Amino acid sequence: MIRFDGVSKRYPNGHQGLECIDLHIPRSQMAFLTGHSGAGKSTLLKLIIAMEKPTAGQVWIGGQNLQSLWRNHIPILRRNIGVVFQDHQLLFDRTVFDNVALPLQIAGYSYRDIPRRVRASLDKVGLLNKEKQSPMALSGGEQQRVGIARAVVNKPPLLLADEPTGNLDPELSAEIMRLFTEFNQVGVTVLVASHDLSLIASMKHRVITLQEGRLLRDVTTQ
Repeated sequence: MIRFDGVSKRYPNGHQGLECIDLHIPRSQMAFLTGHSGAGKSTLLKLIIAMEKPTAGQVWIGGQNLQSLWRNHIPILRRNIGVVFQDHQLLFDRTVFDNVALPLQIAGYSYRDIPRRVRASLDKVGLLNKEKQSPMALSGGEQQRVGIARAVVNKPPLLLADEPTGNLDPELSAEIMRLFTEFNQVGVTVLVASHDLSLIASMKHRVITLQEGRLLRDVTTQ
């Protein structure tokens, strides 16, 4: 599903974001990406969704070489990747329902199909009874679950999360990770960037550690 072949990313200011990364995450695997602040986690995620281009090497997503991807095909790539952010990035002038519906509207789903998909996604994260509320009326954990519902509403085969539990307490963090595990159990490839080493260790999944842009370790915890 995800393959990096000798990938490096150097920014115009001279910062080396990634250096010679070789990595393969097969379809339907769940893995964690960790490392200190500035280790390259966000850069790696941005390369996967084509927000950045590598300076060297090749990035492959679902068999597609992103180097040969036309600019106007990038939105099609992103429709197949759900992304969950630490700060939710919800629209507070819209209801919970409308926030989750947004990716479907952009992708051109029919107005008859959208309500069914949105409510199924909200039900999955336990927020079906909150669909008419503003995100501002929700707790931080509930807002994060709205972000997850929005990321998976069109059933993408790949789900990325960038520090999704960074602002949550341990109990809520475990709840969010349980949701990611449930999506993985039905075949979704899941890659989570996180600093929470104790939570990661409890999950018993593959852990990919970056240090100063290099791949330091790649192990599966037992």
